[in-house]
Amino acid sequence: MTPTKIKVLVVDDTIVYRKAISDLLEELPEIEVVGVAHNGQIALSKIKQLKPDLLTLDIEMPVMDGLEVLEAINQQALNVSAIVVSTLTSEGGALTMKALDLGAVDFILKPGTSGINESKQQLRSILFPLVKEFQAGHIKQVARQAIQPKPRIRATKSKPLKTTSIRPSRQIKTAPQSRRVKSEIITMGISTGGPNALGVLIPKLPAKIGVPIVLVQHMPPIFTKSLAANLNKKSKLTVKEAEDNETLLPNVVYIAPGGKQMKIIKANNKRDRIVKINDDPPENSCRPSVDYLFRSVAEQYENKTTAIIMTGMGSDGTKGLEILRKKNAHIIAQDEESCVVFGMPKAPIERGLANVIASLDKIAEEITKSLR
Repeated sequence: MTPTKIKVLVVDDTIVYRKAISDLLEELPEIEVVGVAHNGQIALSKIKQLKPDLLTLDIEMPVMDGLEVLEAINQQALNVSAIVVSTLTSEGGALTMKALDLGAVDFILKPGTSGINESKQQLRSILFPLVKEFQAGHIKQVARQAIQPKPRIRATKSKPLKTTSIRPSRQIKTAPQSRRVKSEIITMGISTGGPNALGVLIPKLPAKIGVPIVLVQHMPPIFTKSLAANLNKKSKLTVKEAEDNETLLPNVVYIAPGGKQMKIIKANNKRDRIVKINDDPPENSCRPSVDYLFRSVAEQYENKTTAIIMTGMGSDGTKGLEILRKKNAHIIAQDEESCVVFGMPKAPIERGLANVIASLDKIAEEITKSLR
C-alpha cells in the first residue's frame, strides 16, 4: 500500500531557512509543500486555508511566535502536527521544551550557516528521516492532553492522520519472569517523542523511590540541560543533567549530556558507582547512545536492574537489552499504541526481551513494582 502523500507548510522568519527547508522537502515525491509563511499570524491563516498535515515551525518569529502558534492550534483544535525548528542556544533549548510541552512532535536544529546550499546539506540528514517517518505513518500525533493538562488543551482531540501504523507481524511474547531480586537502579532509553513521554512518566514516580535513575534521551548539547530543568520543575524527584565523576545517589534522575557518551563505573571505594562522561564514538549514529549506557549498567548492576525502552526512531538500545536480558534484568517496553514512534521498543518486544509491555501511563507503576 502506497503511503498517503502529506502536505507541509513551512513557517520560518528567515528566508534562507524557509527556502532551504522548502527546497529539500520538494525533493521528496511523497511530500507536497503547500505554502510558506514568515510569521505565526500568516501561518495560522494558511493552516485554515491550505489544510496541511505538518508544519515545520520556527519558534522565534515576529508578530506571533511559534509557541503562540502551537497554543492557537490547541485552542482551535486544528488538525495539524508540528516539527519545531530551533537554535542551538540555551534560550532555544528552553523554548523548544515549551514547544514540545504544547504538542510539537519533535524538533530539528537550524544549521550554523547563512548559505542556502550549506543549510540544505546540514538539514538533509536530520529533516529527511523525520519527515519520512511521519509520511509513512510511523510518527503519531502527540496526545496534548497528557502533557499540558489545562482545560482548553485537554478538550482538544486531534484526528488521526490518514496513514498506516506499524503492527507486529506475529503474536507478541514477553520474556519469562525468573526469580527476581529488588532492583538497585533504573535505566531508560528514549528518543523521538521522549520529552513529552518523560513529562508524563517522571512526575508519576515517587519522591522516595530509593534508587538512582540514569537515562539517555537522544538530544544535542544544551537541550538535555533544558530538558532536565523542565522535568525537575514537574517532578518530585531531582532531575539533572549528569556530570562527570559524580556519585550516583538515590532519588535523582541523571540525564546523559547531549553530544557525549555516558556510562556507569565503580568508584575507587569499590562500593559506590559514579558517572563517567566522555567523547567515545557514536553508536547507532547516536551520542549519547542507549546501548552504550545499558552495557555499563548491565556490568555494574546485573540482575538488580530495571531497564525501560521507550518511544523513538531506530533501534538504539536493543543490543544493550540483549545483554541485560542475559543478566536477568527486569525489562519494561513501552507499547506501540502509546509511542509517538514505535521504533526503539519494536525489536526488543518482537525478540521477546521484555518482561512487561506497558502503556506510557502504566510504566511508572511497573517501575515501582520492580523495586519491591
